[in-house]
Amino acid sequence: MIWTRVVLGLVLGAGLLHGQQTAHVVSAEPDTDKDGLSDELEQRLLTQFAPSFMVGKDDCSNVPAEFVPEMKVPTVKTEDGTIYGQAFPVKSSSKDAPEVEIHFYHLWRIDCGRHGHPLDTEHVSALVRASGPDVLTAKWTAVYWYAAAHEQTVCDVSQIARASTLHAEEHGANVWISPGKHASYLNETLCQRGCGADKCEQMTALPAARIVNLGEPGRPMNGSVFVASNQWPLLGKMEATNFPAEPLGRLEKLPETDIAWYSAGRHPAQQIISISGRTELKLANSADNTGSAISTAGDATGGALSTAQDSTGNALGKSYRKTTHALGTSARHVGQALHVTPKDDPAKQPE
Repeated sequence: MIWTRVVLGLVLGAGLLHGQQTAHVVSAEPDTDKDGLSDELEQRLLTQFAPSFMVGKDDCSNVPAEFVPEMKVPTVKTEDGTIYGQAFPVKSSSKDAPEVEIHFYHLWRIDCGRHGHPLDTEHVSALVRASGPDVLTAKWTAVYWYAAAHEQTVCDVSQIARASTLHAEEHGANVWISPGKHASYLNETLCQRGCGADKCEQMTALPAARIVNLGEPGRPMNGSVFVASNQWPLLGKMEATNFPAEPLGRLEKLPETDIAWYSAGRHPAQQIISISGRTELKLANSADNTGSAISTAGDATGGALSTAQDSTGNALGKSYRKTTHALGTSARHVGQALHVTPKDDPAKQPE
C-alpha cells in the first residue's frame, strides 16, 4: 500500500500533510470541515471505533478534560472524560474500498509525571476501511491501530498493530493510559516499557463519554479553535498520519500475533529487553537490544514478554525461557539505568 502522508519527526523523509490531499471519499451530506467526509459519517465512525480506555484510579489529573469552546487559549472547562476525535479520508485508498484515518485525543489538564508540564496532548488512531464504494451504507472495519507513547521523544515506545491482533476490527481497541504521563498502550504489559516510569497499576475503566469532533486544521468544528494554540502540539498531531508505509511494512513482515514498535531502531532511553512472568525488568546491553515487535499471541492481555530471534530480526516473543539470551542488570538497577535528564529547551512543546 502506498501512503502519501508521513509522520513528522518519526519516519524518514518528509511528506504531504493530509490537508493537501484530495480524497476518494465524497458525500453530498453536510461537510463542515471540507475534507470530503460528511459530518454524519465522521461522527458514526468516531462512535463505532471509540477505544475502551483504562486510566489510573488515582491519576493526579483525574480524567481527560473538556475544553472551553470558542477560546483560542486551551482552557479546561471540566474534567469529565471527554474524548476528542478527528476523521479524514486517505487519498491512496481505492474507490472500491475507501479508507479513513481516525484519531482519538485524550487531552489532560496537566502531565504530572516526571518532567511534567501544563496541558497534555495524547492520542490513539485507527485506519478503517469500507466494504464498498458507498461510504454511507458500507460496513466499516479497522485494519490497523496506533498508540502514541512518549511520542517524538528519546523515550518513544509508540506501537502499531493489526486490528485483528487486538480483536478490534469492528469496534474500538482496549487502550491502557499510564497514570501521570498518559502514554497510550495497546497491551497492559507494555505499560511497563516507557522509560521505566510508566506503570499501569490500580487501573479503572474510563466511563463512556461523548466524543467531540475537532474538525480539520484550519476548519475547526464544535468551537475547537484551541487546537491551533502554541501551548500544546495538538495541531501537529492533527496534520500528520500515523500509518505511513515504513512502519506498516515492518509490521506486515511480523507474525499475526505481534505488535510492532512504531519507530524503528534502538530505543536508547529505556533499552528494556524483557519483562519476565514476575514482571522483573532486565536491561540488555547488546548492540541490538531493542527489538522490533512485541508478541501478544493474539491476546491483548497476554503474559510475559521476552527476547526472541526470528527471521525478521529482533522480535520480542512470549517465552520466559528465552530471557536467558538477554544480558542485563538486576531490577534494582533499572531506575538508575533509565534516568534521563534532557536539556532544557524553551522552544520545545510538551509531548
